[in-house]
Amino acid sequence: MPRGSKAKYTEEQKRKAEHIEDSYEAKGVSKGEAEARAWATVNKQSGGGEKAGGSGQKKSASAKHKARQSSAQRAVKTKHGVPRPDQPLGELTKAELMDKARKQDISGRSKMNKAELVRALSR
Repeated sequence: MPRGSKAKYTEEQKRKAEHIEDSYEAKGVSKGEAEARAWATVNKQSGGGEKAGGSGQKKSASAKHKARQSSAQRAVKTKHGVPRPDQPLGELTKAELMDKARKQDISGRSKMNKAELVRALSR
């Protein structure tokens, strides 16, 4: 059964939940389960209540999607070691150091820890 106040939901979201709930009930799902599924669907599709909260700013569903997508892309680039040539060796990640060592063909690099890689690359 859904919990909490539905006061932050728009009228459109409330109508949508009611329509979805009616559809589930027509398929033979119990009233409580139908209501829970309906609100879960509305939350999944729209991100929950859309009325302005603290800051008073609203984001559209597409704007939220774009923000999540660009955030994920930045995280992947950072994780996989985008070249940062201006960084001192000690501040690079082990993956970045390993990539530099691979390019310089340093033998035994796969068994080295980060400190050993820094030393080998400094030579």
